Amino acid sequence: MKRLLRTLVASAFACLLLPLASGQPAAASAQADPIGMTSGFYTDPHSTPAVWAAANPGDGRAAAIRDNIASRPMARWFGAWSGDIGAAVSSYVGAADAADKLPVLIAYNIPGRDACGGHSGGGAGTPSAYRTWISAFASAIDSRPALVVIEPDSLGDFSCLSQARIDERNGMLRDALAQFTAHAPNTWTYLDAGNPAWIGADTMAQHLDGAGARQAHGFTLNISNYYATGENSAYGNAVNGSLSASYGYTKPYVIDTSRNGNGSNGAWCNPGGRRTGAVSQTGGGAEMLLWLKTPGESDGDCGVGAGSVAGQFLPEVAYKMIHGY
Repeated sequence: MKRLLRTLVASAFACLLLPLASGQPAAASAQADPIGMTSGFYTDPHSTPAVWAAANPGDGRAAAIRDNIASRPMARWFGAWSGDIGAAVSSYVGAADAADKLPVLIAYNIPGRDACGGHSGGGAGTPSAYRTWISAFASAIDSRPALVVIEPDSLGDFSCLSQARIDERNGMLRDALAQFTAHAPNTWTYLDAGNPAWIGADTMAQHLDGAGARQAHGFTLNISNYYATGENSAYGNAVNGSLSASYGYTKPYVIDTSRNGNGSNGAWCNPGGRRTGAVSQTGGGAEMLLWLKTPGESDGDCGVGAGSVAGQFLPEVAYKMIHGY
């Protein structure tokens, strides 16, 4: 009953946060509101900065990392490293559900992942293997509330793929959206639309529509990147303008602000001098400002993360990101 009452009250408020959602199809708008079903976002007690801070209490950086990063809600990324994906997702979503909090999950296992960047390459071996994996992912969430970002970079990598592989990838993304619609009715799904400096807004709108964005709740911007919120809002609004003009619908969008407090210096792979950014449930046309990348996790063997691998937590980078130097 607590959730039902909260949903009824919050659904009206949610309309204020979703000014761009009027073009959604009826099936998507009829979905329950996972934000209204929960009492805030889930903070992962087992995130990489939380684990590091707990294991290094005597380190002079530990308190700052614990208080300014580990204690904040962030997304959990899932891929081949997660092992049994059904068990991993169910455990994570179950913990959030038990706390009456909303988990944010990122599915990152599409074949040919990070085709252009290369630092995070890999993914499921075949489209068939990916379908099995993403179906288990969606089924593990079941009716519990969640937000899921489907395959960061996947629509920005087209310049590094043949047309046959683009068509194949679009088919996998459309099927992934269908799996969540069928098996996770209280989940909002998002396709990733890159960042303002990667793909032009008209082209990204074409990519989104080809991947089935009409069936998604929305799209994400700036994942693992550093562009300022205002730049992302301008880009997101431009993408929606193109979606509206060419395809007759718009979508709400989320901006990853985990590392954009100082904006971008033009580099994408572990640049120095960056800073954590603000979070909120609205911002310059965005539906929400969330931390989707974990501050302090490496982009790969590059920049201030030289010698590391993608996803590795680097306490010195995290500490400097808190202070912006």
